[in-house]
Amino acid sequence: MAEIIVALDLPTREEALRWLDRAPGLRWAKVGSVLFTREGPAFVRELIDRGLQVFLDLKWHDIPNTVEGAVTGARALGVSMATIHTLGGMEMMEAASRAAGEVGVVGVTVLTSHSAESYGGAVGRSGVDPKVEVARQARNAAAARLKGIVCSPLEIEVVKPVLPADAWIVVPGIRRAGDAAGDQARVAGPAEAARAGATHLVIGRPLLQAADPAAAVREFQEVAQ
Repeated sequence: MAEIIVALDLPTREEALRWLDRAPGLRWAKVGSVLFTREGPAFVRELIDRGLQVFLDLKWHDIPNTVEGAVTGARALGVSMATIHTLGGMEMMEAASRAAGEVGVVGVTVLTSHSAESYGGAVGRSGVDPKVEVARQARNAAAARLKGIVCSPLEIEVVKPVLPADAWIVVPGIRRAGDAAGDQARVAGPAEAARAGATHLVIGRPLLQAADPAAAVREFQEVAQ
């Protein structure tokens, strides 16, 4: 079974808490750059006090000492998961791993908003295959002893063989049939991703925009079993 993580990509604390009040069955919530910048660590502590496991998704990509300090701060805050960029390199990932303690530090590979063409443009290479690139970055993450990686549902099959058996495979870009893809380029359904081996499914708009959040959470939890 894959854990369902709601991506609380909402502009304010009040909106996020109102939504959570309507979805009592959740165990995980993701706090990203928008909400964390506006509301800060106090909001994260408030979610933890509610009994939620918090995924702090700030995607650190900096010099090793800075990232080590950021992960140390996340550990003191009490979050359960945090992200760094694997493109920060081995020294940076190893520094994050040293600081992690009980925090599951996972390495972001190729963002789900990238197509092969847009990623190739970003890194200045032609003919980039996202599956090959994600597998390469996953190997580096495993070598640095990160808890796992973040990838699109389309790359689960290539990362499983290169990661430890207990690694977390955190998968955004989850869309049901009929859900708008939005700015996500590489997507798949929740059941498909769970069967392929995702351990955590990160879901934003399909949950946040649901008329009945509690029912939507139950639906995703049932198909992810």
